[in-house]
Amino acid sequence: MTIDLGHHGDTEVGAGLIDLAVNVRHAPLPAWLSAPLIASLSDLSAYPDGVEATEAVARRHGRDPDEVLLTAGAAQAFVLLAQALRGARRPVVVHPQFTEPEAALRNAGHVVERVLLREDDGFRLDAALVPGDADLVFVGNPTNPTSVLHPAGEIAALARPGRVLVVDEAFSDTTFREGVAGEPESLAGRRDLPGLVVLRSLTKTWGLAGLRIGYLLGPADLLPRLAAAQPLWAVSTPALAAATACASPTAVAAEREIAARVAADRDHLVRRLRHVPKLTVAGDPASAFVAVRLPGADKIRLELRERGYAVRRGDTFPGLGADWLRIAVRDTATTDTFVDTLIAVLEERP
Repeated sequence: MTIDLGHHGDTEVGAGLIDLAVNVRHAPLPAWLSAPLIASLSDLSAYPDGVEATEAVARRHGRDPDEVLLTAGAAQAFVLLAQALRGARRPVVVHPQFTEPEAALRNAGHVVERVLLREDDGFRLDAALVPGDADLVFVGNPTNPTSVLHPAGEIAALARPGRVLVVDEAFSDTTFREGVAGEPESLAGRRDLPGLVVLRSLTKTWGLAGLRIGYLLGPADLLPRLAAAQPLWAVSTPALAAATACASPTAVAAEREIAARVAADRDHLVRRLRHVPKLTVAGDPASAFVAVRLPGADKIRLELRERGYAVRRGDTFPGLGADWLRIAVRDTATTDTFVDTLIAVLEERP
């Protein structure tokens, strides 16, 4: 069966629908972010200069500036990796996960091998499943769409000389663990692992999907190869202003507060979903969305649309199928009305 790797949650959203399909936080921008964005509009006559933003991101993660590459969203980073590393002999993508890495690899002419994590194992990563001679490996943490957060040690076990290990941490800033000061299981600050590349996005928590800003963290000897595949001035001046602001201590502290609230709202969603007949929640969710298995989910999704809710279909993720849905975490009031509607749809089915 051919899987539509280009399908994304925004396709599910329509006028008048409550959006539970896109994993972007819906909230006004804080003043410390909106002010520099607005101010940047007066500088649009000059070409973008990414030095300040690169240095700010480097400081945030304890890296050298030459270990940071700013990109027009994490999606561009996947394309750069696929194009610059065309010589990879055995690229592997660990699924289920965001489909853009595999799509970018295939579009660049790579023959892609899939490693499928199992529902029976909670979709947890087992490093032993990845072939030892794979020289380019992609894995998400936390993984979209399952929301599973893999132990940093299990991912680190995949790193080795001669391999580029790409860890998509687009949702790492949504994770929270009581008693942990930073992002649990993140490898963004690790400089000791050979070939490690970490991808980050500012889209999700700060609601900047339309601005397109993300970045790569990785070895200083690898990033110039990726930069060479990037268009000139790929990151706009407003996006650079956002990168600088979102790397500040103020932003990081606010991010941790938001992640704690997301965790509480997610726990509420999971508790409600566990009482829905015949529904199974995937793994141990740790991010701003959950994946669920529900018989007839492909038809239930359409019935939910008729009642005003958009959720993400699961059959476009390798390793899932038509009985899967992904549901974004929202406030508890929205969750309650959604789950009540879902139960009503199920009760009315023959």
